[in-house]
Amino acid sequence: MTINTAFMIQTFLDVLAGIPVTLELTFITLLVSFPIAFFMALQKLEKKKFSGKIVSGYVSFIRGTPVVLQILFLYSLLPTILNYFIKEVLNLDVDIFALNPIIYAFVVFSLNTIAVLTEVFRSALLTVEHGQLEAALAIGLNKRQAYARIIIPQAVVFALPNLCNATINLMKSTSLAFMMTVKDITAIAKVNAAYGYNYIEAYLVISVLYIILCTVVQFGYGAVERYFSLYKRISTN
Repeated sequence: MTINTAFMIQTFLDVLAGIPVTLELTFITLLVSFPIAFFMALQKLEKKKFSGKIVSGYVSFIRGTPVVLQILFLYSLLPTILNYFIKEVLNLDVDIFALNPIIYAFVVFSLNTIAVLTEVFRSALLTVEHGQLEAALAIGLNKRQAYARIIIPQAVVFALPNLCNATINLMKSTSLAFMMTVKDITAIAKVNAAYGYNYIEAYLVISVLYIILCTVVQFGYGAVERYFSLYKRISTN
């Protein structure tokens, strides 16, 4: 078996066009998921029976079902159901299939990331002693101020390693966006490989690219973690 290096070089150049799509899927998903996941983590921590059970059920369901299955449901089955409901029941002239496929990708990855980040934030907040919140309330701060000034800055340090893992896993999961006809790195490589069945070379190329992207993310989170860890060094001096 010989490796077609010329194909690999050309494919590498071609898939560079898919990097912005992969990064867009990753960081917009994170941007949407962060506030929702943090709110849901608070609901679990405050032990509110109704909302806490809903959050726990949601997290268990999303984390317990494969991403591929969620894609098949949201991208293949749900639009068909919605199209029937809109045209047959509501009698509206709306083409649900004209929706940009990347919207479905955002929905699928956001649903998964919210579930993951909910547990990340919950575990990070639990590392901060509850007495600090009580002390902050005792000196006149309201709960929002206490979280913003005292609890969250400390919790962020403990959350960063897990946030890094979540971001890397999300970035790798975006390779499934090709199932929704989104032209990301994987989709472009698969199209190139289909002409001459050069799948081995194509997979090697995208493997290298994902390793590079994930390494950059790790370095970025490492720099942020060192920055937010300053208060630890100050407190020990």
